[in-house]
Amino acid sequence: MNRRGVLMVGAGLLGTMAANRAFAQTEPLVETAQGRVRGRVVDGVQVFKGLNYGATTGGENRFLPPRPPERWAGVRDAFAYGAQGPQVRSSLADPGPMSEDCLRINVWTPALDGAKRPVMLWFHGGGFEAGSGSHGLYEGARLARRGDVVVATINHRLNVFGHCHLDSTYGERFARSGNVGYLDLVAAMTWVRENIAAFGGDPGNVMIFGQSGGGRKVSLCYAGQDAKGLFHKGVVQSGSHLMIQTPEQADALTTALLKTLDLPKGDIRRLQAVPMDALTAAARQVSTTNNYRFSPVLDGLSFQAHPFLPRAPAISNHLPMMMGMNRTELTNQLGREPGIFDLDEAGMVLRLKTFIPEADIPAAVATFRKSRPQASPSETFFTISSARGYGRDQTIMAEQRAKAKAAPTYVYRLMWRSPVEGGRRISQHSLDLPFVFDTAGSERGVSMVGPETEATRAMVKAMSESWIAFARRGDPNNPAIPTWRPYDLTRRATMMFDAPPTAVDDPFREERLFMARYETQQKGRTLHRIDL
Repeated sequence: MNRRGVLMVGAGLLGTMAANRAFAQTEPLVETAQGRVRGRVVDGVQVFKGLNYGATTGGENRFLPPRPPERWAGVRDAFAYGAQGPQVRSSLADPGPMSEDCLRINVWTPALDGAKRPVMLWFHGGGFEAGSGSHGLYEGARLARRGDVVVATINHRLNVFGHCHLDSTYGERFARSGNVGYLDLVAAMTWVRENIAAFGGDPGNVMIFGQSGGGRKVSLCYAGQDAKGLFHKGVVQSGSHLMIQTPEQADALTTALLKTLDLPKGDIRRLQAVPMDALTAAARQVSTTNNYRFSPVLDGLSFQAHPFLPRAPAISNHLPMMMGMNRTELTNQLGREPGIFDLDEAGMVLRLKTFIPEADIPAAVATFRKSRPQASPSETFFTISSARGYGRDQTIMAEQRAKAKAAPTYVYRLMWRSPVEGGRRISQHSLDLPFVFDTAGSERGVSMVGPETEATRAMVKAMSESWIAFARRGDPNNPAIPTWRPYDLTRRATMMFDAPPTAVDDPFREERLFMARYETQQKGRTLHRIDL
């Protein structure tokens, strides 16, 4: 071969090598405990979507604890989100498919280099009956890049598929059926422990966090024996969960479900064979008729006591926690009701009767108007109802941990007022999400917080950096916020997230003392639909 031929061959080899390197960079490979997976690089972050952390839950696996995923040969593509759990189609779900093969995890990582980054494992909202970890607001690339952390989100079983108590009807094999949705969370954390090091994460430094129903799931993990040792800190955002269903409540739902489906007791195969959509519809009918839902159960196995009543669970007192709420949570859930933003004094009083005794309403209005004397009747209603529906439970949880002398608990309140819709939604439920995930500039984020401004950039920095700091070392303090002290029963230190953020001792003290006369709304009932 002449010199020109050698040069051409050499150039060809170099070109092939360069192409291979480019291919490797855009489609990175990871060896998991189950087999090899291929992801994508998006804006400098390596992304793996739709990985199985458990086997399918359909057919003979329905209502049973999750099984590990099967091993495979070759390479599986992890380019697209997997199916979400079966549920009634709503804005809480993503547009993708629903399936009982829903035990899926998505991972965003800055690099596959064994750097042992903190792991931020997200549990989605939607109560225990709806939602998806594939929702656009939970996209983890910006958070992973900002904090040099590994971010993961999951799908799992919900509603009747995750919380149908069959113990008394179908025997010991189904003794855990009322909590298999929670056991899916445990399976996801187990997968993280076994696999996340290959994605550049540290299995010894895992933070679970979630908002609304996701916060409730984090609460459960602090109380469940199965979750012990699988995570190291957690954040409860607008979802303090103190009590769960009794077996009697759960059994009543099961009985009503079998009657609705016209199925005899004892034939589990027929119940497992009911088509997914038919079971979803029947469960929705039962929940609507009985005014409570399929949700975690005090089964004596997964949970031997209510999560945070009468006391904080000793099993997790060594773990730090962050918790908080938004000032007017219910402008989200109740904001669709006609006239709700244009209440007069009489309309405000009428609606408050749903949340507090009628005799207490004058004192409540007088107390809460001291902090916002110019507030409209609608804003006053939302502030009081949110304090009753969310604030009281959050205070109880923080107090329980303080009484137990647990590891540091950091309490916050989101005070920033969104300009969207003329500002009428104030600090609505879910407003924290675009700030925590640094997705405020996305289409969905802009719809919640408005176009990017100096204020929205400041909110993103304060909240996302605090969550990242907490994930890294169990302490949220960072240069973007003033000193944030742990909560105790004397100072009741609280971080007020606004532009700028402020640290306040016992904010709205008179409002807290007013609400202290009430027990949790979770006592004696299951969660109302507004608690999603």
